[in-house]
Amino acid sequence: MKEVRQTAKERMKGYCRVCPVCDGRACAGEVPGMGGIGTGSAFMNNLSALAAFRLNMKTLHDVAEPDTGIELFGKRLAVPVLAAPIGGVSFNMGGKISEEDYIRAILEGCVEKDTLGCVGDGVPAFIHEAGYAAIRELNGAGIPFIKPWEETELFEKLEKAADTGADIVGMDIDAAGLVTLKLMGRPVTPKSPKKLRAIIDKTPMKFILKGIMTPDEARLAVDIGADGIVVSNHGGRVLDHTPGAAEVLPGVVEAVKGNITVIADGGVRTGGDVLKMLALGADAVMIGRPFSIAAVGGLKSGVEAFIDQIHSELVSAMILTGTASAAAVDPTILYDFS
Repeated sequence: MKEVRQTAKERMKGYCRVCPVCDGRACAGEVPGMGGIGTGSAFMNNLSALAAFRLNMKTLHDVAEPDTGIELFGKRLAVPVLAAPIGGVSFNMGGKISEEDYIRAILEGCVEKDTLGCVGDGVPAFIHEAGYAAIRELNGAGIPFIKPWEETELFEKLEKAADTGADIVGMDIDAAGLVTLKLMGRPVTPKSPKKLRAIIDKTPMKFILKGIMTPDEARLAVDIGADGIVVSNHGGRVLDHTPGAAEVLPGVVEAVKGNITVIADGGVRTGGDVLKMLALGADAVMIGRPFSIAAVGGLKSGVEAFIDQIHSELVSAMILTGTASAAAVDPTILYDFS
C-alpha cells in the first residue's frame, strides 16, 4: 500500500494530499475536491467519533481463525466492507485516470475479494454511464446509487440500473443540496416519505437509503419499505457541523435493528474501525476516500491490496477481542467508560 499511496499522492496533487491519517483537517472546505464542506468539522467528526470508542483486549479464549464473512441482502461477502459510491474523478480527484478506469478498478477489485463495490451518480452523465457499464460487464456485481433527482430523471436512471443486472440499488438522499451539483446547475432535493414509498414500490430491486442520521428517519425508512439504510453524513461533504456516524449509530440501531439492514459509513480507516462499527450494531460498513486513494494509486491491484490490508487488520482485531464471527459481534468488546 505504501507504493499505491505514493502514486495516488502524485496523481491527486492539488485535490488530495493523501495524508497519513485521512481525517479532513488539511482539506477542510475543499469541495469540489476530497474535503469536507465549510469548516470540515462533519468530516473530522466521523474520525473523532469512531476514535472515541475503544476495544477491550481479550486473550483467554479459543478464537484463532475468526470468520470475517457476512450475509448481506442474500449475498455472502468475505468481508463486511463495501466500497462507498464516489464519482467525479475529473473534478474531485485530479483526473489523472479516467472515470471508467476508476470505476472498473473499484468494482473488479471488490469482486476479486468477494465483496461489493458501489458506483456513484452525478454530472456529467458519463459518471453514472461508466458505473452502469461496469456493473453490466460484471453480470450485476455492484450497487448503483442514484441522486435524489426530479422524477423523470430519477425513474429513467432506476430503469437503467435494473438493466445492468444489479439486484440492489441505492439512493444517496444525503446528497440533497450537494454543492457540486448546484454549481453545475443540477440541484437535487430531499424526498418526502410519501414520494420515497412510491419510488420504492416501483423498483424491482432491493432498495437502500443512504444518509440516515437519526432514529426517527430510520423508523421512517422501515415504514416506507426500504430494505437497508446507510448511516452517513455523506463524508461531511453536504452539511457542516453534523455529528459523526459512529455517534448516532447506536441510537439508530436501537430504533430499527432486526427490521432493516444497517450499514455504517464515515471515518472507517482500519480493520479495528470496522470491528467497532459492527460492535455498535452495524451489519456492514462502507468505506469511501481510502478506496478512492487505492483505486487512483493502483487501480484494481490497489483496491485488492487495500481490502487485503483491512481484512488482515480485522482478523487481528477479532482475535484480540475474542470475536469469532463478524456476523455476531458482542457489543461488550467496546470499553465502557461509565
